[in-house]
Amino acid sequence: MTIHIDGSLGEGGGQVLRTSLALSALTGQPVQISNIRARRRNPGLAPQHLAGVKALARVCAAEVKGASINSSRVDFTPGVPAQAGTYFFDISTLAGQGSAGAVTLLLQTLLWPLLYAEGESRLTLRGGTHVAWSPPVDYVRDVLLPTLAPMGVDVTCELTAWGFYPVGGGELQVTIRPVTEPLRPLELTERGELVKVTGVGVAAELPAHIAQRISNRATNVLRQARLSATITPERVRSSGPGAGIFLTAEYAQSRAGFSALGKQGKPSDAVADEACEALLTHHIDGAPVDTHLADQLLVPLALAAGKSVFRTSQITQHLLTNADVIRAFIDAEIVIDGAEGEPGTVTVVGIGKVGASPAPVE
Repeated sequence: MTIHIDGSLGEGGGQVLRTSLALSALTGQPVQISNIRARRRNPGLAPQHLAGVKALARVCAAEVKGASINSSRVDFTPGVPAQAGTYFFDISTLAGQGSAGAVTLLLQTLLWPLLYAEGESRLTLRGGTHVAWSPPVDYVRDVLLPTLAPMGVDVTCELTAWGFYPVGGGELQVTIRPVTEPLRPLELTERGELVKVTGVGVAAELPAHIAQRISNRATNVLRQARLSATITPERVRSSGPGAGIFLTAEYAQSRAGFSALGKQGKPSDAVADEACEALLTHHIDGAPVDTHLADQLLVPLALAAGKSVFRTSQITQHLLTNADVIRAFIDAEIVIDGAEGEPGTVTVVGIGKVGASPAPVE
């Protein structure tokens, strides 16, 4: 039976497409996604999203219709379960045009099907590693993957080349070791004491003093808030200029990540202030799970064997939308207590396996 997903659902962005594709490949159920990115200024498949469709199709020998730039509908029919292997995916090449599309979002599409493949996979993903509206590589490496590790997710990644918008050209190496038993549930209701704050202030193909200024400003802002932080300035090589700061707050029982990117005309101090403000807001809120981590946890928790619970600092439209998409593919129970825009608690009773029968679809 084909699952029909309305891409204008909820926040109506690319996450609807990524989760739908990943769960289609994982469960073997064909999916038709219409009104893709209907709520975005430029709807339809952008290069980054087209690359995700094509990359996953290669991994599971899928039959695909509608795989073209600006397409508003994609029909995706997996041919075989995801095949482990060594893969090289360049977003620009897959899209047929230059793109700084985020490699971390491409990884979101590929990760879960390959985690359940029969064998280890090694991915080389080329594109943007630090671009707006997507998690930077630092967040995936330092927050997401360490949070998933206690569940039995054994994935490592290494940044081998930096890539900023609009040039891209960055590279991420990922090793995905397959699960051999059901994922374990996760409980993140308390975060414990703050252990440390670490980070890096980066300037690529720009004067070194920019990285130093960003780092110094962030250190001072956090010190004024009585938080000690170790923030290292780095001047790095890249295919194009870029700057930013990437912070990780490590608590006794959880992690959270915060970042900000520079752009022409944006002062270095403003870059640092943006990331620090987000970190301090989260720290004051007291929740273990930050807003970006919350929606990324839903898929693995829905696949885990048993009941998971976490508290997040804010119920977002991304979280609510991702829950709706997951329910269309598998019969995991997802209960979100809290109003949108407010702190909340999420309870997920996972299915403990893949290939389960889909939930009813209207």
